[in-house]
Amino acid sequence: MLTRRIFLKDGALAVMGLSMVPGFVYRSALAAQPRIGKNKTLVTIFQRGGVDGLNMVIPFGEQSYYDFRPTIAVPAPSRDRPSAIDLDGFFGLHPSLRPLHDLYQKEELAIIHAAGSPHETRSHFEAQDYMESAAPGSKNVGDGWLNRYLHENQHPEATSFRGVALGAVLPKSLEGRAPALALGDLTGSQKVQGSRSLFESIYSRETNSLLSGTSREMFNAIDQLAELNPAGYEPANGARYPNGFGGALRQLAQLIKADLGVEIAFVDIGGWDTHSNQGSLDGRLPALLQNYANALTAFYTDLGDRMGDVVILTMSEFGRTARENGSGGTDHGKANVMFVMGGGVKGGVVYRDWPGLAPEQLNENRDLALTTDFRDVFSEVLAGHLHPEHLEAIFPGFEIDPQRYLGLMRG
Repeated sequence: MLTRRIFLKDGALAVMGLSMVPGFVYRSALAAQPRIGKNKTLVTIFQRGGVDGLNMVIPFGEQSYYDFRPTIAVPAPSRDRPSAIDLDGFFGLHPSLRPLHDLYQKEELAIIHAAGSPHETRSHFEAQDYMESAAPGSKNVGDGWLNRYLHENQHPEATSFRGVALGAVLPKSLEGRAPALALGDLTGSQKVQGSRSLFESIYSRETNSLLSGTSREMFNAIDQLAELNPAGYEPANGARYPNGFGGALRQLAQLIKADLGVEIAFVDIGGWDTHSNQGSLDGRLPALLQNYANALTAFYTDLGDRMGDVVILTMSEFGRTARENGSGGTDHGKANVMFVMGGGVKGGVVYRDWPGLAPEQLNENRDLALTTDFRDVFSEVLAGHLHPEHLEAIFPGFEIDPQRYLGLMRG
């Protein structure tokens, strides 16, 4: 059946395929919605490329870590030289992530080590697809786990901004039957307003009431975004966002504070495929980690008390090899590190069933072995923060077992 939403997405918007139309317009039919006040929000962040979790959260208590990484290992905590930041006497935080240490000490950052996908693929594309569908090994699952959450937990207060991705393309996580938006640069909404008279003149000649009605719906939504004045947004509490990844989080903070009903948000950051010149305290990976930490800290600072209603969940498709390679980098691995941040998080802990890094303890004699399935983390965060019904429908083919939960969430 041809609904107004389907027609607007697949029909009317195709007519308006001009460069001045912002990317988010192509992804969903935007209907103007009233502002609904504060609500719970889950922010998911994908570190694409397979980040090296062993150099993000360093197992300095393991001598094998230093044996395997003679040039890129991060020194154990020391007062006399730059080194890892001690977390619990065994694990340390990379010094480039120092801005996040305050959140760890406030018990609002939880770290999960040796987590990831049980599937053995070392392909970026496959591993990312499996993680975003939350169905490792199942290539016939066409929708994403976040979209399944939206579809299974519809409610009358839902707005068109309920599920958003900050980027030009809708990620697999948000693909599916429920409406979701891919929001590019929000200043594009103001550019469209400048050409509104041209578009309205085109649609004013259209006799099809369905087409003219959906066009009004779209322009009302563009007006709503333009009213936020994205270019003039001033972050609160002295927050300063870095460029790149920080720009996406800056726009997301504005959307959340505008009370537009953002319930699920997705942001990704690439560049983590460090096959060469990875670095220890300086270099490629440390620079990425510094930008990453500064952006997350700015977002946290900007939202202030609103972080009591927000949880941030980070992930990457796989980790890196325990041994460094001949190019001063690491290759595709297995288990990795995940972060969970927010006021509702039971943080200040490195959650792990640590498998060890001795040669006989490694996966295929090369990788940190997996002890926590990423779906257990996903489902625990959803259950503890958004309280969905029918949790099993969000993770097809996976047995939900609260006995495996780590205790990440308060309450």
